[in-house]
Amino acid sequence: MSAQTAPAQPAPDVATAEPDPAYVDLERELRILLRRAGAVATAMARRIHPGLEASAYPLLAHIADHPGVRGSELAAHFGVGRATISRQLSRLHALGLVAREVDPDDSRGQLITLTPDGEARLHAAHTGRITSITEALEGWDRSDVATLATLLHRYSEDVVRWNANR
Repeated sequence: MSAQTAPAQPAPDVATAEPDPAYVDLERELRILLRRAGAVATAMARRIHPGLEASAYPLLAHIADHPGVRGSELAAHFGVGRATISRQLSRLHALGLVAREVDPDDSRGQLITLTPDGEARLHAAHTGRITSITEALEGWDRSDVATLATLLHRYSEDVVRWNANR
């Protein structure tokens, strides 16, 4: 049979193929990291306000970095549904941590900002978190810390992009 008429080889079945050990190791480390991070995230959210869920800290931090952000933009950034963001924003608003204003360019949308109380609480929690990370990684070279931050950002962006295209 010539190369032109040879049947195409089927793609390997990812579920039955022997996994690459590097990805097995990565999955294990991510699993452990996410479990540990979940506990830390809950404590961090509680530092801001006793009634907050773990997901509130990154949401508040993003709003602080992007005042006037819309809920749809938050949903896209975090790779979650609009209903999830809407529920979380309602909770943050009820606690007095975020303000909502009608978008002057589109009355159906709202622009989200932190309230002064939200800013103060987030700042205190953020400062504490930076101190904790600095202490935990005390023996690391700054270049290793920067590399880790770069790789985690790349991983996060790629996973959100991959998930959106599934």
